[in-house]
Amino acid sequence: MKHLKIRSITLLLAFLSVGFTYSAIAQGDKKSTAILDAMSSKYQKMKSFKANFTYTPEGGKPLKGDVTVKGAKYRLSIAGQEIYNDGKLMATYIKETNEVNLQDYDPAEAGELDPTKIYTAYKNGYRHAFIKEQKSGSRTLELIQLTSTSKNSQVAKVELLIDKVDKTIKNWKIFQKNGSQVNYTVDQFKPNLTVADSYFTFNSKQYPGVEVVDLR
Repeated sequence: MKHLKIRSITLLLAFLSVGFTYSAIAQGDKKSTAILDAMSSKYQKMKSFKANFTYTPEGGKPLKGDVTVKGAKYRLSIAGQEIYNDGKLMATYIKETNEVNLQDYDPAEAGELDPTKIYTAYKNGYRHAFIKEQKSGSRTLELIQLTSTSKNSQVAKVELLIDKVDKTIKNWKIFQKNGSQVNYTVDQFKPNLTVADSYFTFNSKQYPGVEVVDLR
């Protein structure tokens, strides 16, 4: 059960992160392609960023979380878990049991919505279309719908709300093929932070009495 929970959290943290190889021609109308390319370029130019977000599963209570990304490294906090990934080793700390699971990080096995690959995932495995513009306070947001073209994907479609001016993602909703949905809203976004590499490495000294489960 723990591993299923960990995998679901990693899978659902879509569209916050960096780095995917352009291995196929993007499928979509010209307007959505231009918007998504501008968004992707925006994130790729950042040396790092941190996003605080609200995560709301269908029928569940809103949860707060945050993710910090630097190149292939990320650190994610959500639902009583801390996930550290220094690009080589992934450590998942579970607060409730004071336990950490260690495993080698293999980008090839991390899945289509790996937090370090997702903001250009639209370029491979999705059709995309511009739906409409909508207002959020004084901001104008552009709604883009991504529809999965992969039979093996757990995701049916994703709806993205992108700020028309600064091209950052403000909200996204993921529709899974099993019928479940999850909604994310970015509450605060900070680009180009100075973050030490050690921030992405789990340090057992900071968690007295932690049980280490080495899955390597």
